[in-house]
Amino acid sequence: MKYKTFSLITTALLTMNHAYANSCDTVTFADVGWTDITSTTAVTSQILQAMGYKTETELLSVPVTYSSMASGDIDVFLGNWMPTMKGDIEQYTKAGTVETVQTNLVGAKYTLAVPKYVYDAGVHSFADLAKFSDKFRHRIYGIEPGNDGNRLIQSMIDKNAFGLKDFDLVESSEAGMVSQVTRAIRRHQWIAYLGWAPHPMNSKFDMKYLSGGDDYFGPNYGGAKVMTNVHKGYLQQCPNVGKLITNLKFDLTMENHLMARILDDNQKPATAAREWLKSHEEYLDKWLKGVKTIDGQPAKPAVISYLNNS
Repeated sequence: MKYKTFSLITTALLTMNHAYANSCDTVTFADVGWTDITSTTAVTSQILQAMGYKTETELLSVPVTYSSMASGDIDVFLGNWMPTMKGDIEQYTKAGTVETVQTNLVGAKYTLAVPKYVYDAGVHSFADLAKFSDKFRHRIYGIEPGNDGNRLIQSMIDKNAFGLKDFDLVESSEAGMVSQVTRAIRRHQWIAYLGWAPHPMNSKFDMKYLSGGDDYFGPNYGGAKVMTNVHKGYLQQCPNVGKLITNLKFDLTMENHLMARILDDNQKPATAAREWLKSHEEYLDKWLKGVKTIDGQPAKPAVISYLNNS
């Protein structure tokens, strides 16, 4: 009887381990539609594919990303901007269903911005917006619905912070907002919008970030860190992929380059990622340290071979 019980337990554990191993064969990412996250997700996906894994990327809003991670449908999210996403992730970290692995990017920023000619005309801070509400047509331009930045803008409007109660939030998408800013600048019109770095907008537009939004977007002009998230237990369940995810650290120069290729040169994210990796093998030394292919071989030679033959 004891032997039978032991056998049943052993069989169950083996079945569970086999299921876990199979679940690691495909890595599912969330992309919330921002080109910086599209870029880093594409780079990571190319590396994993070179290592023999399958990858899937789901385009989701921020709230759906975290609810999907909590349910185990999403494995990895490389775009947790903090502190602005604190309200989105907090309930899941408290519940333990979403885990933060590490900071993958420092030096980012995320706050309201205006063209330089608007700044030169006297709009230096959030508090200056209401003074020129007519020139702004009582609008602040955000990105996709459900975005954390949009939520912060709407919160300011609802609370009449900085006298913004008569303003409207215009939601669209990253590309839609950038197009609107491009048109406004071409016509020398006034516009206030969500700005962030890394992003090619910083070199494309002569723009200025506004001060005074610390209580909403954080200090230092919305200074931000970007974090890597996984669903509960993923690093233990899939340790080899987990090692890669833990090793990944990006930088502003890299992300600006990739984003420009995607946005300005109309390259597909996978193509931009492969081309960048081919010419920046030095990143692989750190990223692939202690990482194996899916069949247990050293990862770097396999990745180099994949890149050279793709």
